[in-house]
Amino acid sequence: MKQVMLTPSMGKRLIARAMLRHPHVQAALAKGRLLIIAGTTNGYIAEEILRASGQMGSFRREGFYRGLVVPPGVSQPPPQFLGDVLLTDGVHQPGRTAFDVAGQLGAGDVILKGANALDLHRKRAAVYVAHTECGTAGAVLPAVVGRRARLIVPVGLEKRVEGDLSELAALANSPDCEGPRLLVLPGEVFTELEAMALLSGCRCCLAAAGGIRGAEGCVFLLAQGNEAQLQSAQQVVESLAYEPPCQV
Repeated sequence: MKQVMLTPSMGKRLIARAMLRHPHVQAALAKGRLLIIAGTTNGYIAEEILRASGQMGSFRREGFYRGLVVPPGVSQPPPQFLGDVLLTDGVHQPGRTAFDVAGQLGAGDVILKGANALDLHRKRAAVYVAHTECGTAGAVLPAVVGRRARLIVPVGLEKRVEGDLSELAALANSPDCEGPRLLVLPGEVFTELEAMALLSGCRCCLAAAGGIRGAEGCVFLLAQGNEAQLQSAQQVVESLAYEPPCQV
């Protein structure tokens, strides 16, 4: 066994590199549509996929979001939003949004949508909703539930919460509650744990969390595997060691 530490930005990069190798993502890149809905973690994923295919073009992670959570007193300028990322048979289609293409998605297509809450025990995730028609989540759910498009939810372990997300959503969505609503997503949850398993072969669990001086929100993973797998896990973490804090 071996313990490794990941900051939130290291975790985002780890998830992105693993998502590039995810079998369903690879299948959609070969034949089908891959929709990456704007968000901070998904920005890393889009960056990895577009760079690997030589299609970075004008894409930048800066501005690749629709809403942000920032500390009190911190203002965030409106993003120069250029659209979500859509690849059809592996070819980038710039300037498209989830609202443009949701009606065309179905079986064989893959949607990546981030989340704000993670129930690690039950492997479920939920997203905050501020839009009265559920925003991008509301746009793509008919493709997922009605036409069998595959939804994958890349989400960092720092977003873990206690309790059943269905119960939390019922409270957040109550008519007498103020603030954003909460929508539970019917997709495959993909965290740093799944990412490390995919890239190294190690089975990982969350052992501890927290830090200071830039390690706020960090997590410690307990990796289990054979010698080669543990060495691979160490190499993966070392490759992430100098990932700067997420700036958007």
